[in-house]
Amino acid sequence: MPIHTYGVLLATAILVSIWWAARLAEKDGIPGRHIWDLGFIIVISAMIGAKVLLVITNFDYYADNPSRLLSTEFLRAGGVYYGGLLGAIAGSFIYLNRINRLDFWKISNSAATAIPLGQAIGRLGCFSAGCDYGSPSNLPWAVTFTSQYAHDLVGVPLNIRLHPYQLYESMVSVFIFLYLYRKYNRLVFDGQILALYLMLYGVSRFFLEFFRGDLDRGFLFGGLISTSQFISLLLVPAALVLYFYRRSKSRV
Repeated sequence: MPIHTYGVLLATAILVSIWWAARLAEKDGIPGRHIWDLGFIIVISAMIGAKVLLVITNFDYYADNPSRLLSTEFLRAGGVYYGGLLGAIAGSFIYLNRINRLDFWKISNSAATAIPLGQAIGRLGCFSAGCDYGSPSNLPWAVTFTSQYAHDLVGVPLNIRLHPYQLYESMVSVFIFLYLYRKYNRLVFDGQILALYLMLYGVSRFFLEFFRGDLDRGFLFGGLISTSQFISLLLVPAALVLYFYRRSKSRV
């Protein structure tokens, strides 16, 4: 039975990020068990959101091949990150506010701090599998994939020097994590960390997309920008509004 590095690192990313969020939440007087319960909700809602956005970005393909929605290929596909992120936020909001009666904004401080930590680890899994690969490059740190198995599984080009996009995003996620953790220790209002994460990731993802090479991730406006870049253009101003709204609420 093969044990894929991608799966191991993805599971590690989930467990480490939930553990970190629980550790921070306990400092705020929130029992860690609530965060572990929330982690289960996040995993499920993120998977649903990622799959939904995957179908939307590849609508023509799945409309012509609806049977692929029930295939092992679809089940193994990780989906689109932004769909997973938005699904996780929506699922968390519903679970905390309506089901478990906990303060979503207070818990978002610790939870959002842990998101980029999980991303940093998860993108190493993407690199090991070859998915979300970069565009051709002649830079000294360009990488070459040679595994036929990886090519057959995720479509990564073989024997071509590529930008290590996955490592770029992993490094950026580490910097975002360190910045958010510093802000967490100087927290001004609840919801601040979530708003900052959405802004920072939205901006960085928009520019990082220029180094992506996989062409099946969805494009808009005649290929001018990718779906993720379009979402980033909507997400950043929305996060700015959220930031100032939550800050004003804290002063009331």
